[in-house]
Amino acid sequence: MFSRIYSSATIGIEAYPVEVEVDIAGKSMPGVQIVGLPDTAVKESRERVWAAMENSDFKFPNDKITVNLAPADIRKEGPAFDLPIAVGILAAQGEADPVKAESYVFIGELSLDGKLRPVTGVLPIALMVRNDARFKGIILPRENAPEASLVDRIEILPMETLEEVVSFLEGRTSPEPWPNTGFEELQRDIFLDADFSEVKGQEHAKRALEIAAAGNHNILMIGPPGGGKTMLARRLPGILPALSREEALAVTKLYSISGLLRAGQAVVRARPFRAPHHTISNVALIGGGSIPKPGEVSLAHNGVLFLDELTEFKRDVLEVLRQPLEDGIVNISRASASLTFPASFVLVAAMNPCPCGWYGDYVHPCSCGPLQIQKYIKKVSGPLLDRIDIHVEVPRIDPEKLTSSAAGESTKTILD
Repeated sequence: MFSRIYSSATIGIEAYPVEVEVDIAGKSMPGVQIVGLPDTAVKESRERVWAAMENSDFKFPNDKITVNLAPADIRKEGPAFDLPIAVGILAAQGEADPVKAESYVFIGELSLDGKLRPVTGVLPIALMVRNDARFKGIILPRENAPEASLVDRIEILPMETLEEVVSFLEGRTSPEPWPNTGFEELQRDIFLDADFSEVKGQEHAKRALEIAAAGNHNILMIGPPGGGKTMLARRLPGILPALSREEALAVTKLYSISGLLRAGQAVVRARPFRAPHHTISNVALIGGGSIPKPGEVSLAHNGVLFLDELTEFKRDVLEVLRQPLEDGIVNISRASASLTFPASFVLVAAMNPCPCGWYGDYVHPCSCGPLQIQKYIKKVSGPLLDRIDIHVEVPRIDPEKLTSSAAGESTKTILD
């Protein structure tokens, strides 16, 4: 008994179709063998599928079951193949209509009681379904439906249980497709939680950030602790232009495959702001891994990458930024494939003027010698500094200004 069910997986930021082939051999030793370069999460789907089928009142065959994930030369990862494997086994037993199933792409993780759990990478998969004439639509967990609804001209069928999926394939139920919401519907009322009016003083630094936002320039702020460098940096995304449809979809794809979309969030509507800690590794910053994933520079695509305490980052970590700052992309090469991730962002960096942090301050005397200061500044290489267009000093604010000066321009005023 044989069946073929279609699913999908992502490589880089693009999705590709995966054929889930199931063969049940009745005269062989019972067991389930999954082939096609599955990772541990895919191999463990055997136990989840068995429990989900038994708890949904379906019979799990006591025969030898071979599951092939084609193409077999690309590594598969994640629990999204639980649903297509279960449907494939049921179709091979004659409990689900394989002809009707071939028109849909199935993705979803199964809980042990047969409920569907959300998965990552839904948006690129939905785009793949729209561009492949073989498929009519996609069957997926209900929590993932809002994300898939950004893609038009496909049928989106959200399901809650394995039993509900089989009931649809057998024609016993006809669920209402999820409406294609579209990007424009979700682009309203962007909420900004940080406003420039909250920052008193530092007018020249605000002006520098306005110039950086207008021209997409990278900026370095140098000053003692407490000058407001981090406050200013966190408010920069609010004065950048609103994301276009293409930009929002590009950012959402990156966040989708990284599993960073919040529950119920269909699209990233505001420009990203990423602020990695200075202990970050090369791979976490630039992207990569055995199965390459986007790094912080790609997650900041079309937004802001903020490096606080710039001189505390390892020098080799900072050096990997040079090519993305120049080209706006990250090329990751592995033996099996070469992938390209987008990485066009505004770099905002902040650093102290010396090791103790008080060089040039009018209250705290600096305890560093000239050689210490020189060595400290040289932690950032010349080629990287050359790629930062604006360098601005952010000195300590006079306490009287903090209490007496009026609030500055709001983010909305600056943006307008």
